Amino acid sequence: MEIILKEDIIGLGFKNDIVKVKNGYANNYLVPTGKAAYATESAKKVLAEDLRQKAHKLAKIKEEAEALAAKINAVPTLVIPMKVSTTGTIYGSVTNVQIAEGLAAAGVEVDRKKIVVGEVKAIGSYTASVKLHKEVTATVDFTVINDSEPEAPAEEETPAEVKAPAAEEAPVVEEAAPVEEAPAEEPAAEETPVEEAPAEEPVAEEAAPAEEAPAEEAAPAEETPAEE
Repeated sequence: MEIILKEDIIGLGFKNDIVKVKNGYANNYLVPTGKAAYATESAKKVLAEDLRQKAHKLAKIKEEAEALAAKINAVPTLVIPMKVSTTGTIYGSVTNVQIAEGLAAAGVEVDRKKIVVGEVKAIGSYTASVKLHKEVTATVDFTVINDSEPEAPAEEETPAEVKAPAAEEAPVVEEAAPVEEAPAEEPAAEETPVEEAPAEEPVAEEAAPAEEAPAEEAAPAEETPAEE
């Protein structure tokens, strides 16, 4: 059965595409939910006329999709931590939700329904596709790692903390060096000569007058007998 899609459906087609599906899929899900309409001859003519009138709008939509694809392709490889068994097999699976969250963290908002993730069973590098337009598809590289690996940087910080105290001990050794200089010895050496110098000078002055006294008394004793 042919139907006309009213919106983008991953794995089936894009809005306004005419696609073939099983009758049950169309009658029980796509048409009742408004996601598609029966592709009758009259519906096809209306669609063709609408597309001609909206050609300039479709061109703008494609340009916007190409701009968004450029941003997605420029995003660095996403890192997705997962719990891993001893054999390297991951528990659970990587979904389009995780890819959308990784892109959002990088500043690129994308509808998760447009992201297609292949089968991921073990740690390693993978690529997801983002179908933005029927003619525009972007890719997202991502790496699955063991969720215990991010703890490794915490162990590397320990040596850095040990080195910090060693640097602080260096100034303590430099301050101890000036303390060892003996400034107290210099004043002690200056006081010793100051006390000895004045003690010797008074002794020399007292000895000089003691010798002159007897010389004066002897002179008048000789003059007295000469007058008689």
